[in-house]
Amino acid sequence: MTGTTPTAAAPSLPAGGGPHWRAPFAERPVDATVTVPGSKSLTNRYLVLAALADGPSRLRAPLHSRDSALMIEALRQLGATITEVPGDGAYGPDLDITPIAPDAAAADTAIDCGLAGTVMRFVPPVAALHRGRSAFDGDPHARQRPMGTIIEALTGLGVAVSAPDGGPASSLPFSVQGTGEVRGGHLVIDASASSQFVSALLLAGARFTEGLHLEHVGKPVPSLDHINMTVAVLRGVGVAVDDSAPNHWVVSPGPIRAFDQRIEQDLSNAGPFLAAALATRGTVRIPNWPAGTTQVGDLWRGILATMGATVTLEDGTLTVSGGPEIKGGDFDETSELAPTVAALCALATGPSRLSGIAHLRGHETDRLAALVAEINRLGGDAEETADGLIIRPAKLHGGVVHSYADHRMATAGAILGLAVPGVEVEDIATTAKTMPGFPQLWATMLGQASTADKEAAGGTQH
Repeated sequence: MTGTTPTAAAPSLPAGGGPHWRAPFAERPVDATVTVPGSKSLTNRYLVLAALADGPSRLRAPLHSRDSALMIEALRQLGATITEVPGDGAYGPDLDITPIAPDAAAADTAIDCGLAGTVMRFVPPVAALHRGRSAFDGDPHARQRPMGTIIEALTGLGVAVSAPDGGPASSLPFSVQGTGEVRGGHLVIDASASSQFVSALLLAGARFTEGLHLEHVGKPVPSLDHINMTVAVLRGVGVAVDDSAPNHWVVSPGPIRAFDQRIEQDLSNAGPFLAAALATRGTVRIPNWPAGTTQVGDLWRGILATMGATVTLEDGTLTVSGGPEIKGGDFDETSELAPTVAALCALATGPSRLSGIAHLRGHETDRLAALVAEINRLGGDAEETADGLIIRPAKLHGGVVHSYADHRMATAGAILGLAVPGVEVEDIATTAKTMPGFPQLWATMLGQASTADKEAAGGTQH
């Protein structure tokens, strides 16, 4: 087929991936109201800014997950004090953050990035403002994730970055030798592999002596919505950012104002639950949907309507009702939403093309290869293109969906299991990366549509 590339081999499966989870099959249309934990993207951005702020800050209703726990511990290692305090949210305590003292004594640290892109990319510029050597490493697959741009950027700013043997570094593991200050100024990078490279430098840029004029050269930066989120968050805490020229971001030097901020629920993580409405021809409601937001998950309103759902936002509640069929379509730049979109496309009555997502090959796993492998494992018809996927209608059957230690692959498997009996998801626990308690939330959603035993709805471990 014109414009396609040969399908890549599936990514290697992590050792000891965990038990299989029997994905609940929906016997009837779901009818549920669901709330999800706070946004990982917003939580980790505000944590970084709080650690660099000019006074103590509070985060209300933040996400408590593996990714946010890794960020909290990384910032603690660099000298921030982060304390849990009682909150009014359903998903855990609030956080009080005392920033890193600018005149803190030099200290060497070890920072575990896990598989969190925000930690491995956002924290090194903060470490450059710390006095001492900070050694970064993470999960085995983290060593395969693109890191060269942030390492080269820090080097270009005069920060010493080295591999464990003392030589040049290009990926994890590496060490940052912080001196307590970074001069800043004009910096040219190629951020075509991840928007997080831009966000990482912008978040710390106000604390650079000369601020930061960041210029991107190369192929287009993916996930511009996430950079727009970073800019909006910075402006909200008093940082001046000029992004009027394409591929240029200018951050003025100055203080980062301390803040008291409530975190929006994670609209990307709301996606699998909204997808359940289409997969079961039912209805799912998400209350407290923001009227205006920088989260990419707000795209669900348009995506799901294109796929045949009825979508309304009234009085702060987003309601999605599935139609008689799931329609295929062309979906451009779905970013982190792509695994959920792909799962629905595998259930659609017409063909679909997802484009503008080549960068997903460098996420927690090679998501494009993984999605093709797992959809086809269940009898589907999916193939990779240069920048995305083509998925054609096919009759699916039960089987094991591998997660590759990727939370969004696991939730994609859960969606398929709603419509296809006999689906099992390997290592559903990996969803704790951004959504602890996902199996329980999933069971509760189905329990609202049925009086069946919750254990049967939620599946069992074996």
